[in-house]
Amino acid sequence: MRYLLSVVFGLAAAPAFAASGPFVSLQNTNFVVLLAFLVFVGVLIYFKVPGMVGGLLDKRAAAIRGELDEARALREEAQALLASYERKQKDVQAQADRIVATARDEAAKAAVLAKDEIRASVARRLASAEDQIASAQAAAIRDVRDRAITVAVRAAQDVIAAQMTAAQGNKLIDDAISEVEAKLH
Repeated sequence: MRYLLSVVFGLAAAPAFAASGPFVSLQNTNFVVLLAFLVFVGVLIYFKVPGMVGGLLDKRAAAIRGELDEARALREEAQALLASYERKQKDVQAQADRIVATARDEAAKAAVLAKDEIRASVARRLASAEDQIASAQAAAIRDVRDRAITVAVRAAQDVIAAQMTAAQGNKLIDDAISEVEAKLH
């Protein structure tokens, strides 16, 4: 501390030596300023202002250090939260991709199934149409046969009626009755 005071006095006295007249006089403004400064510094030291200022600076430094630690902790927490959300986002994206892939697969399967059902329906309708055509052909053939038989019977009737006499007709009736009697007994 004494070393510091001697340096301060030495620096303060250097301009005073350049002034004219005695240095230690209340008429010398440099000396009055020096005295006022020394009294001011003495009062500051007496009331322990440098210690209080140092304490306040230490408190302020501790507060800043605490705020920095808190900010660092908040940053780490934010980074952890961000990483968590990024993982969740990736999981959700993967799940969405799986859902889309499943939906595409199901749509493809449904399309194949629908095509198979349409083919089966077309095949059933073709088979039904072919059956209807075959039935219609069989009915047409029966109708043609029935008409042919009817025409043939009429023609045969007309031919037989024209060639046969009443005696020959009676003889045919008697032969038919005897034949029926023989088959029934």
